[in-house]
Amino acid sequence: MDTLDEFLMSRPPTPARPLLGVTVLVVEDSRYACDALRLLCLRSGARIRRADSLANARRHLRVYRPTCVIVDMGLPDGPGEELLAELSGATPAVDVLLATSGDPSAESSAVAAGAMQFLPKPLTSLAEFQTAILSRLPSDRQPSGPRAIPREVVDPDPLAFRDDLLSVSGLLSDLGDDQSSEAVNYAVRFLAGLALSAGDTPLARAASDIDRATDRAAALARLKALIEARIRDAATV
Repeated sequence: MDTLDEFLMSRPPTPARPLLGVTVLVVEDSRYACDALRLLCLRSGARIRRADSLANARRHLRVYRPTCVIVDMGLPDGPGEELLAELSGATPAVDVLLATSGDPSAESSAVAAGAMQFLPKPLTSLAEFQTAILSRLPSDRQPSGPRAIPREVVDPDPLAFRDDLLSVSGLLSDLGDDQSSEAVNYAVRFLAGLALSAGDTPLARAASDIDRATDRAAALARLKALIEARIRDAATV
């Protein structure tokens, strides 16, 4: 921990920065969704660390114990439920254990695995983010005095959206004609969550069409073409 981190972590929480002293480990494979959480932490005074897979999250957790862990339910090397179950019974305990997903049906499995709360994507509300964490911290970790409920929402960096598109485009290209692999299923789930977070309805629809398509190859071709179009559009911004 550097000098600035030590200074920030030693300061008591304030109404304006109610999460000073809190470390949040975000286990999220989307750079776009992670940038939203970075901005939420920044506005709240929390320190953020990111892991993009179960394996990387476990490496973080061998080194330190964060105050809060936010786990995406669909990760490249396994379901988020695995990490939630591990952490819900861990010693020392994590003070705040949250789950997130663009798929609302994932809430029941997240809670069953040990999540204290499920946060549906897109997660951009400062009030929702702060309340989910503060409501589970002891009174001595709360800011003193009245705290106004913030109405602010964050707007993630569009370049992070493009980075996610480039990543999944590369994954689909590497798979070639293999249309039934788990990697394709992961890419489709990833895109569905990304599209929801970005408010991109046509991309979300194209991703959801894969599972019900009678011609999966044609549906994947349409999805790839849409991804490439989005990448070109982002490059001109």
